[in-house]
Amino acid sequence: MRPRIALVTGGYSGESVISYRTADTIAQHLDPNRYQVYRIDIRPDGWWYTNTDGQHLPVDKNDFSLTVNGVKILFEAVFLALHGTPGEDGKLPGYFDMLGIPYTCCPAATSAVTFNKWYATSIAGAAGIPVARSLFFDHAADRKQAAASIRSSLTFPVFVKPNNGGSSIGMSKLNQPDDDVESALERAFREDTQVLVEEMVQGREFTVGVYRNRSGIQVLPITEVVADTQQPFFDFVAKYQGKSTEITPADLAESKADKLRSTARRIYEVFGCAGVVRIDFIYHAETDQPFMLEVNTIPGQSSASIIPQQVRAAGLTLQGFYAELLDHTLTPSTPSASRS
Repeated sequence: MRPRIALVTGGYSGESVISYRTADTIAQHLDPNRYQVYRIDIRPDGWWYTNTDGQHLPVDKNDFSLTVNGVKILFEAVFLALHGTPGEDGKLPGYFDMLGIPYTCCPAATSAVTFNKWYATSIAGAAGIPVARSLFFDHAADRKQAAASIRSSLTFPVFVKPNNGGSSIGMSKLNQPDDDVESALERAFREDTQVLVEEMVQGREFTVGVYRNRSGIQVLPITEVVADTQQPFFDFVAKYQGKSTEITPADLAESKADKLRSTARRIYEVFGCAGVVRIDFIYHAETDQPFMLEVNTIPGQSSASIIPQQVRAAGLTLQGFYAELLDHTLTPSTPSASRS
């Protein structure tokens, strides 16, 4: 019998639009001969499954089940395709842990820690992984004092970003201390109650996909990201509206590629990752070291996303890749194996 898979998408943040694109790609490449796939849309107004007749059927949150034509459906596994909250921040993984349903992404604690950029960079730095110098502020911070601290403590250019979030939403680049730091803080605070301000690390930008299958940790081909010269940085427009050039596999010396791969693998292990993640780096030429920027525990899978590019560059198909992730998740030892 084909295992029942819940493909979970949507979300409660501005990243939901990217979640739907990711789910579209995954749905197109999950083999219907191997899996029974039910697309679950998590929205502020409820959790829903839309059947073939266009009816919106609610999910029973007590056990994450559906009732379709009088038949109760439980799931053997969840393919989580939800960026932002409540997926990428660990809330849904924690919920599925309580229900004993395995899922394709990182554990709840890993997701929560990596979603919080301040926590993630602090842990990485403590593990000896190079990271940018930064300052952290919560919403109660006095804006003028925060701006003064940024100007006196950090070397410009700096990035001002929501501490919890992704897709560069609410992010600003400030090139010099005379720039409007307070406005950049306000922009970030509109997206989150916490803000991280990081020094810009000069160098080439790379991103590395890492995943775990039944054979262990695998590193995908490296991608170099070059933002359009009209874009101030690799922002939402550059990521999702074609205003960047992504070179996969990246053209760089093998010694540098080895450092990126080994650092990416090290980060995956330090944070206890699972499934596929994408780790962003700046390769700092002066120190000849890759600096970790961010760990994306549910990386985008849309047509504009990087992981599908890396999968193809590795000589894999998306159908085969997603099957690897699910097959690793669907093991006989999983607590949910007895669900029926």
